[in-house]
Parts: sequence; structure tokens; C-alpha cells
Amino acid sequence: MKLSSRAAERPLPKEAVAAFDIIVRELGENVVGVYLFGSALTGGLRPNSDVDMLAIISQPPDEPVRRRLVEALMRVSGSPANDGSPRPLEVTLLCRESLVPWRYPPRSELVYGEWLRDEFAQGRIPPATTDPDLALVLTTARQASLALCGPELAELIAPIPEADLRRAIVDSLPGLIDGLPGDERNVLLTLARMWMTLETGEIAPKDVAAAWALERLPAELQTEMALARRGYLDGGVDDWPQRMPQVEALAAYLRRAIACASSGMMD
Repeated sequence: MKLSSRAAERPLPKEAVAAFDIIVRELGENVVGVYLFGSALTGGLRPNSDVDMLAIISQPPDEPVRRRLVEALMRVSGSPANDGSPRPLEVTLLCRESLVPWRYPPRSELVYGEWLRDEFAQGRIPPATTDPDLALVLTTARQASLALCGPELAELIAPIPEADLRRAIVDSLPGLIDGLPGDERNVLLTLARMWMTLETGEIAPKDVAAAWALERLPAELQTEMALARRGYLDGGVDDWPQRMPQVEALAAYLRRAIACASSGMMD
């Protein structure tokens, strides 16, 4: 299986090409389609951006295949620290039979991400599981993706119902807030995007969502959001531990705004 002619005609992140080769090699005829999405297509990769990919397969892979995929992806995925290593990969493996017909919450067969590297290095690979956040991932990918092979993603997966998208945001919120310490920038930007999505129905790039949120935040909470947005765009290092009271206040405000928007209480 080769790259589609459309994909072959445009420059691709080297990490995406390497991941595509691994997926095709390990999964073979089980591959229905492989898709590049996220910031690589919507506004360009930022200094700390992941390379986001989806692989749709016809049958769940067995454990040896899952393990080989992880081991191979670890060799081509790099650090999110913008340290000159390859870009970090985020690869989600989904079985078509679990997506068609649609049911909530969706199920992933495997998620590869650098936040799991320590677990992977110790030989622990999380099992296949349902994950509300996949509703957001799939909506984002249907909105803009490049088929590296297979049919267009919109031909494989029906639009995610709006009610399930809103439900996914609410269901994902506690885990996101729990991850605030140590991942401040990403959590604040993701909260801004959730708020914007609930209010407008649009899933925007993180810097766009942050700019939208800045126009609506109280003045005393704008500094940290502006800092998160600038760090996302420039890839700089922020001294978040010194700002935790303000960060927590901003996160709490965004959480309340999301709760209100999800129940239709926001203007």
C-alpha cells in the first residue's frame, strides 16, 4: 500500500511518512485508511505541535501487533520539547466496526502519544478502551484531514451528532483538569477550545480559540491565557509553577464557562 497521489504531491512531515510506513507494514490488508489531520493541515505545525494521525482498520489487532506498532513508533517519534529531535507523534488506531454504526463513547484500539512513553518503555501498553475525547478527535479530523491512503474520512464515518460532541466535552473535562499541573499551557488552550466549540460549534486551532477566549475573559485572567497562546505560537518555555494561583483561577473560570455553555446558560 502506497501513499495516495494527493498525499504524494505535497510536502508531509517526515514523522507522518515514517508512521504511515509502520502502520502499513504491521497492519497490511487490515488498513482501511490512514489520515493526517490537526495543525499539520490547519494553520501549520507550531514549534511544539504533535503530528496527529488516524488509522482506520477492519479488525482489531492482536497484542503482538499492538506491541510492535508501539515499539516502532517510539523509534520515530520525538520529544514535545522542541529540542531538535523529531516531532512527537499522536497516532490513534480505530476499528471501523466500532464506528459504524456510531455509538458513544467511541472505542480506540491503540493510542500512541509521547505522554505514554514511560509506560511504553516499561512494556505497559494500555488496552483498547472507550474514550469520550475521541468524539472531538473524529470531528476535528472530519473537518480537515488528508487521506494518506484509503477513501476520504467523511466517506467512512458519519458526522458526530452534536449532542455527543457536547457530551464528550463535559465528560472529558474532569480528566483534563486533573492533568493541569505540569501541562498548564496545553490544558488552558484545550479548555479555551472546548468553550469556543460549545459556544460557536467550531473546533478551531488552539491559538484561534485562545484569541476568542481572550476577548471574553475578565481582565484579571487574561495574562495567563495570552502567555499560553504566545508559548504555543513561539514554542518558548513558560514559568508556570510560579503562576499556579493565577493558572488555577483561569482554569476554574473556564471550567465554569464550559459547564454553563454545555447547559445552554451562556449568552
